[in-house]
Amino acid sequence: MCTAFTLRSRQGETFFGRNMDFSYDIQPHLYIIPKYYEWDNSLNMEKIHDVYSFIGIGQELEGDLGFFDGVNEMGFAAAALYFAGYAQYDTWQASGDREQIASIDFLHYILGRCADIGDLRQLLKNLSIVGLEDPVTKTVAPLHWMVVDRSGECVVIEQTERGMEVIANSIGVMANSPDYQWHKTNLRNYMEATPYQSEEANWGNVRLTPFGQAGGTQTLPGGYTSPERFVRTAYLKSFIPAPQSRMEAVVSCFHVMESVTIPKGAVVTSRNTYDYTKYTAFINTATCEYFFKTYDNIQVGMASLFENCAQSPELVNLGGL
Repeated sequence: MCTAFTLRSRQGETFFGRNMDFSYDIQPHLYIIPKYYEWDNSLNMEKIHDVYSFIGIGQELEGDLGFFDGVNEMGFAAAALYFAGYAQYDTWQASGDREQIASIDFLHYILGRCADIGDLRQLLKNLSIVGLEDPVTKTVAPLHWMVVDRSGECVVIEQTERGMEVIANSIGVMANSPDYQWHKTNLRNYMEATPYQSEEANWGNVRLTPFGQAGGTQTLPGGYTSPERFVRTAYLKSFIPAPQSRMEAVVSCFHVMESVTIPKGAVVTSRNTYDYTKYTAFINTATCEYFFKTYDNIQVGMASLFENCAQSPELVNLGGL
């Protein structure tokens, strides 16, 4: 369970962020991947060479480093979200025309290789995403990805029984299952939602008046399912005032995410574990700065790619969130 969205400031800067909702125990750290970093393809251990440096939130476990979200030096940002019941990966082929990358490596791969959405579209023409068990869940995690570049162009990458699709995300919002097109269509069920006050009405001889402000929001859903979180985020993003400055944009982003943040105890899985918001993080794609807070520490922290960019060929662990 996760929610992500983009926000554009009046200064023309694109912000991108997400809630990381998860029912497994994770210890997310901030990492700096330097320019031209070399790493192993998890499928065949062949070397992969990054082109761009990036900063990302991820976890290293059993020798494997996987990323949840990140932004590279070109302002190209991406996040992985769960896509249960819909994700369908390719099968590993000993030989083939396409380059093959593990689903758990995909985020690292595109952050290290793409400067913008145009680069991404070209890269994906010759790429096959293969499912591989991750060390956290011990399963082949079903994922889809939301990507945005510095210009504000946004897409969702979904690999299903229909194959790989790169879908223009005109709303700039994503959650979990179902697929993006379903979520987009579902918004039509909430067309009557408005920030303005409901007018009084007459039912026969009975005059009905609103209880108070916010009457126009009564149609909005209030639960924590993926469709409900998508609708609330899309509504808030659409009606909040356009941020005037970088700081105002960061504040607005966190306030929107508060509406879909899941407190511990609200959702319990079939494994009898809590599914809740582990962290909330936002990225300024213009400055490559991260702003983040965790469930146990609501003070907002900040880290910058350019202030911490390593000159050595080795990655840098900036520590846990």
